[in-house]
Amino acid sequence: MASAPKPAPKALHYTRLTAPIITEKSTMLSEHNKVVFRVPLDATKPQIKEAVEALFNVNVVGVNTLVVKGKSKFFRGVPGKRSDVKKAIVTLKDGQSIDVTTGL
Repeated sequence: MASAPKPAPKALHYTRLTAPIITEKSTMLSEHNKVVFRVPLDATKPQIKEAVEALFNVNVVGVNTLVVKGKSKFFRGVPGKRSDVKKAIVTLKDGQSIDVTTGL
């Protein structure tokens, strides 16, 4: 039986994934079918999974999230604080991949 065609991505899906994170550690994770994205602080795991599946046409096995707390820093002698950042590590089905360098 053929699988049903996936619906077109909604505008909301584009707001669920802010940017891919391309670092040495995330490149090493890509060898294990994992991709790292920066996401909004209010994004949930099911919303992230739905957005990745709709935008990249892949099957997501799991989503792990973490919140990196902002550091306190000084800028020209004035104390300030960096913003908190939420990251999502998306595990893809075996044999599938996302090329984050090409963009959408």
